[in-house]
Amino acid sequence: MARLVMKFGGTSVANIERIRNVARHVKREVDAGYEVAVVVSAMSGKTNELVAWCKESSALYDPREYDAVVASGEQVTSGLLAITLQSMGLKARSWQGWQIPISTDEAHGSARIQEIDGTALNTGFAAGEVAVIAGFQGMHLPTGRITTLGRGGSDTSAVAVAAAIGAERCDIYTDVDGVYTTDPRVVPKAKRLDRIAFEEMLEMASLGAKVLQVRSVELAMVHQVRTFVRSSFEDPDAPHMGTVESAGTLICDEEEIVANQMEARVVTGIAFSKDEAQVSIRRVEDKPGVAAAVFVPLADAHINVDMIVQNVSADGRTTDITFTVPTADYERAKDVLNKARDTITFETIEGATDVTKVSVIGIGMRSHAGVAADAFKALAAKGINIRAITTSEIKISILIDAAYTELAVRTLHSLYGLDK
Repeated sequence: MARLVMKFGGTSVANIERIRNVARHVKREVDAGYEVAVVVSAMSGKTNELVAWCKESSALYDPREYDAVVASGEQVTSGLLAITLQSMGLKARSWQGWQIPISTDEAHGSARIQEIDGTALNTGFAAGEVAVIAGFQGMHLPTGRITTLGRGGSDTSAVAVAAAIGAERCDIYTDVDGVYTTDPRVVPKAKRLDRIAFEEMLEMASLGAKVLQVRSVELAMVHQVRTFVRSSFEDPDAPHMGTVESAGTLICDEEEIVANQMEARVVTGIAFSKDEAQVSIRRVEDKPGVAAAVFVPLADAHINVDMIVQNVSADGRTTDITFTVPTADYERAKDVLNKARDTITFETIEGATDVTKVSVIGIGMRSHAGVAADAFKALAAKGINIRAITTSEIKISILIDAAYTELAVRTLHSLYGLDK
């Protein structure tokens, strides 16, 4: 019998009425003949409440006890959904991460899954049970301590469970009905995509799209877990809800997309992130090892660096290095560099937080020339200045002034025909 993993986020299980709605979605798939595992998040707002309690108890809380507290939100939801399913005549039981077990490393608050033993779940499936699994959590087996996977970690839990039990696919139910060419709140003409490649979704998730957690997409790509993004707020019994693509977006291998259309799209979507800050180090002594002197201290401080631009002066003696960091790390990054000033040898540090990174993404860019040139020309025509540029095989990212974000996104969305 085919297996299916269904994941429901916090807004989908925000109250008992919505949990009943989730149960109807689950029953539809059970009635269709699937062995079903359901992964649930905490009820909307509960994790924030639990985090606040930890911080109120102590500013320097023990991260192990923090995980014990915040993991409880998912435990409540899994039990409530199991009770609701039982009331509908289905066999169901709740599972906590440590009961399966979902084995993780010891990085409390941001643990990574190492292994999932599906033996116990298989026994439940054989007995006709729906497995209702608390997402976001696992266990560090050597210490026996509960761990959590970081915010949005239930997506990762669901994909990992799907890989472990050999599921046909992993359905991620959320408050939107799929992945769009860009944010519909910025571009009303944005279109829902029927399919998107793992690589494209990974770029979109990492570059600002909020539909899926980045780690979940990485895991899906590595283990080839077909992942279906759909809305939990549609009528569970509507005819189209029983078919893939008519009710959401399928994230799958690139070959599956090409096989379903005459030719790969050039551009699939436009992503943007306002959570960016620009740091520029002026007149750095240009010598071997200077890049390491700049970026190693930042890495040691766990500050993620993204776009990097280096300009050497005309005399070849100094260089300017510009890069971006998350806005939350902006002041910390400048502090780290100032402390390393004797090693780096620079004149000044400049920066800006009123910037946005806009990215053009598409697997078709591999085989089409001029995609970047068209973007630069279109933005120039709108008077939008580009501060920095980075590219990859399937992505172009540009850094611009935040005031021009919506204009840039709309311009690029129209330029590549995504409005049509």
